[in-house]
Amino acid sequence: MAQIGSPHVMRGAPALVRSSLRHASLKVELSTPAIGAEVTNIDLADVPADADLVAELRALWLQHKVLFFRGQDITPLQQQAFAACFGTLEPHPTLPMHADAPLILPLFRNLDPAKPNAVERASRENIWHNDLSYVATPSRGAVLRCETCPDTGGDTMWANMVLAYEMLPERIKARIAGMHARHSFEHLFAAQLPIEKRHALAARLPSVDHPVVRTHPESGEKVLFVNQAFTTHFTDFYNFEDVRYGQDFAFEANALMNYLMAQPAIPEYQVRLKWRPGTVAMWDNWATQHYAVADYGREPRKMLRATLKA
Repeated sequence: MAQIGSPHVMRGAPALVRSSLRHASLKVELSTPAIGAEVTNIDLADVPADADLVAELRALWLQHKVLFFRGQDITPLQQQAFAACFGTLEPHPTLPMHADAPLILPLFRNLDPAKPNAVERASRENIWHNDLSYVATPSRGAVLRCETCPDTGGDTMWANMVLAYEMLPERIKARIAGMHARHSFEHLFAAQLPIEKRHALAARLPSVDHPVVRTHPESGEKVLFVNQAFTTHFTDFYNFEDVRYGQDFAFEANALMNYLMAQPAIPEYQVRLKWRPGTVAMWDNWATQHYAVADYGREPRKMLRATLKA
């Protein structure tokens, strides 16, 4: 089993020089030993015109799971064009999209702190999750850009779920091999809705089963794929050998699920980003989970997200 400090975990990456004309090479600085890298000497608005640069960024994305870019003064349409270099973009299945860029999702809260009693369109994601794991083909990844954020607070964390699987005890790996779990948005996003609307949404977006351990189709890595937000239960858990009473079965399944859901909270698997206006994060939704820290009270925070379709 690989240790956090072993050669298996990439500790750095050399500066990359593209074949196209450029006065300065890309610079890549590892964020933590486990996950994340900050890429500098790049303007994301220029990326769509440079196929070599797209290929280099894709390789870095697969290697480090999440990439960070600072000081990107780009429009929503330029962000959309950059994200589209890495796959087909998709709108969110339930939330309204940006008026000027139809494949950009605004995520914001408290845009007018002077009106504390006003009804606000808001989003909080302070729970570990994979985006859209409750659909049959969860999104491939996302490109998130900060427009407005608090001076302090509102960070986002990501966890490397390839490493989380790799570090599991071998007996746990053996127990979950080949197992599946149910994913649903109904108990989280739809919980506040009247029962009729909740059932209507559930009929439109029925729950799905995913393998507890998925194989990443591009990297070939094994990934632990259950999350706190959308995974509800195992669908093929059984243990007829050790069960004395029915409650043994239920408690064992629940304990195992809770244990697996707790893995992204381990700090050694994480990276944490302090946002500034113009910061962009690009992550692999198949290989990571993320958590938006909601510690900023009524301070304004506005993010724009492009979602890559599987």
